[in-house]
Amino acid sequence: MAMTKLANKKVAIVVADGFEQVELTEPKKALEAEGALCDVVAPKAGKVKGWNGTDWGMEITVDVALAEADASAYDALVLPGGVMSSDTLRILPGVRSLVRSFFAAGKPVASSCHGPWTLIDAGVIEGVTMTSWPTLEQDLVNAGARWKDAPVVFDQGLVTSRTPADLIAFDAKMIEVFSGQAGQTAV
Repeated sequence: MAMTKLANKKVAIVVADGFEQVELTEPKKALEAEGALCDVVAPKAGKVKGWNGTDWGMEITVDVALAEADASAYDALVLPGGVMSSDTLRILPGVRSLVRSFFAAGKPVASSCHGPWTLIDAGVIEGVTMTSWPTLEQDLVNAGARWKDAPVVFDQGLVTSRTPADLIAFDAKMIEVFSGQAGQTAV
């Protein structure tokens, strides 16, 4: 059997109701195809409901409730977008603390679309070059980041993308970074 790039890597995917469905399902599928074990982490146990473009989407089983999540149990973090999910997560002290723990430990993080709102409130993006959904540009700049309009940006262990249309490039860069094959320079 061929060795996968992320064998034995464990990834936390943090969402709340209203996450952009494809921004969870596609990266999760890409990570698992490379051998990663992925846990969906949410504010409460049970299920979390996705947003599918213009209406509610599927329900996803929560693997770990936020109160039980520990950054030391994971190798990497994914913060999918979705206006509702990101706006909910950004104000939760437990989420901010979890995010800061990943950054403090130098573990890679990937965030798409509106996901960087959580990074702003966690206080971890000063001096980082990144991208996001276009309407977050000023928020990110105000928080000290350097915003770039590109399908995917990688800097200082953080992979970011703009929209669901960028997921192929996002997934490829995320896997490269999570496998330790990328440097730390902005791309």
